[in-house]
Amino acid sequence: MTKNDITTREDVHLLVSSFYDKVRQDDVLGPFFNKVITDWDAHIEKLTTFWESSLFLKTKYLGNPLEVHVKVDQENNHGVTNEHFGLWLNLWFQTINELFEGDYAENAKRRARKMGTFLYMEIFKARQPK
Repeated sequence: MTKNDITTREDVHLLVSSFYDKVRQDDVLGPFFNKVITDWDAHIEKLTTFWESSLFLKTKYLGNPLEVHVKVDQENNHGVTNEHFGLWLNLWFQTINELFEGDYAENAKRRARKMGTFLYMEIFKARQPK
């Protein structure tokens, strides 16, 4: 089966919604996400906009992912670990590989890897006493 690249908002929505279906069912990640996110439809739309902005360089996304992730870490007694980010990234790659191939698909992997590293490092910095 030939897979297409990620080229439209609909493609991004498919990727994001398929990915979060996996996250919600994951034994390790699911409890974090299911506890924090109460409106999954809104979350999927917000993350679709985030990834659409990131991949297609559109400036629609308004939000602060770092602030949100630091808050989740604090609310979970600083329980977010590099294992969580590794699992998240593996599920992201798996979902992309199942659905897409091409330059944008590879870019989505690169951006997720960079973003995960950045967020984890910033979460760790936020734990340090001021």
